[in-house]
Amino acid sequence: MKQLIKQNILTIIGLSIGGIAGFLYWNYVGCTSNTCAITSHPLNSSLYGAVMGGLLLSMFKSEKSDKNSDNKE
Repeated sequence: MKQLIKQNILTIIGLSIGGIAGFLYWNYVGCTSNTCAITSHPLNSSLYGAVMGGLLLSMFKSEKSDKNSDNKE
């Protein structure tokens, strides 16, 4: 479990920051007429922010290649 968290720490941080940012966007900017699909409800906005934050920070995760697979012939 610790190894899984260690490998995906950037994605977890992105999910957390994105979720908070999505909620804050709904709270301060959001759609008051309830016609906006994402920003009219706090759950939608928070989930969208979490997904976007997770995707954004997961781009910076470095992939470690296996030494044996590089030298296979």
